[in-house]
Amino acid sequence: MMRNNNYCVIMGGGIGSRFWPFSKEQKPKQFLDFFGTGRSLLQSTFDRFKKIVPIENIFIVTNDAYAEITRQQLPELSENQILREPMRRNTAPCIAFACYRIRSIDPDANIVVAPSDHLILKEDRFIADINKGLEFVAKNPVLLTLGIMPSRPETGYGYIQVSEENIDGVHKVKTFTEKPDRELAQKFYESGEFVWNSGIFLWNVNTVLEAYKNYLPDIFNKFNEGKDVFNTPKEKDFIDACFPFCPNISIDYGLMEKAENVYVITSDFGWSDLGTWGSLHEMAEKDENNNASLNCKALYFESYDNIVAMSDGKVVVIQGLEDYIVAESDNALLICKKSEEQRIKHFVTEVKFRFGDEFV
Repeated sequence: MMRNNNYCVIMGGGIGSRFWPFSKEQKPKQFLDFFGTGRSLLQSTFDRFKKIVPIENIFIVTNDAYAEITRQQLPELSENQILREPMRRNTAPCIAFACYRIRSIDPDANIVVAPSDHLILKEDRFIADINKGLEFVAKNPVLLTLGIMPSRPETGYGYIQVSEENIDGVHKVKTFTEKPDRELAQKFYESGEFVWNSGIFLWNVNTVLEAYKNYLPDIFNKFNEGKDVFNTPKEKDFIDACFPFCPNISIDYGLMEKAENVYVITSDFGWSDLGTWGSLHEMAEKDENNNASLNCKALYFESYDNIVAMSDGKVVVIQGLEDYIVAESDNALLICKKSEEQRIKHFVTEVKFRFGDEFV
């Protein structure tokens, strides 16, 4: 039985520049169907959460620029369920906006907050963990996150150190750690004390707003000025006026790393944040030479460990490449070593500077 005071916030405002040009500013990665399933990452995220909370309790926070495509991809949602940010201010203001809106509807809401672009392979396990988490935060005034059991010493994820201290088997967080170097990642992995930070959070609305008051008073005070306009026709004007004054800060850095009452459920549900071409290559189906083809028909000759992504089912022939990304969309083509993919953001900046916005 779904509890009606459980709510879900899906963050869908990112620009996905790491996946340029497959993902572009007018259609970032959360709106793309990476694996040919017929559903975009955003739609797949929505499909998962509607098994956990009632559809009318699901909210998408996105940029004004993506409100229309969000509506097209999720016609089940009313316009009121798409919360539009006038500008990007990272996750702390975005989540505050959603929490204030939800509190105006239900002053005792329990909320799960999740990114729109993650891949979850073991859905039943994911649903069980989210339900467990929602029950836990309904009873305990804590900020809860899901930590993923690491399968390797990964340098691309943040880590959470798990303490022995626990409530009903849910452990307190000792520390949050930014992305480590290779040597440190190896130590984290071997110690057994660390889990990957999934970026999925659960809390009661009152617990989280109390944390904003204590640790992010700038954001709390700004939103509190308009606490009576949420869920009214005046809300949008208020948000447009207030967002420019919010600091550009993530929820991890602003709240989770500072608060004392942070707990973690350790999970294993086949998770990837699909943050890099490397993580996408790992999750995609591959041929006998470890080549992955997304959205296209590809023939490989003397080629190994590549990932090829096309915008509309083209035929691609690759010869003599090893460990490359080949990605195309309409008017742009990228050919880049997989090991150098952290430079893609720099390439995008250079393209924008030399050739204009139409290519990014």
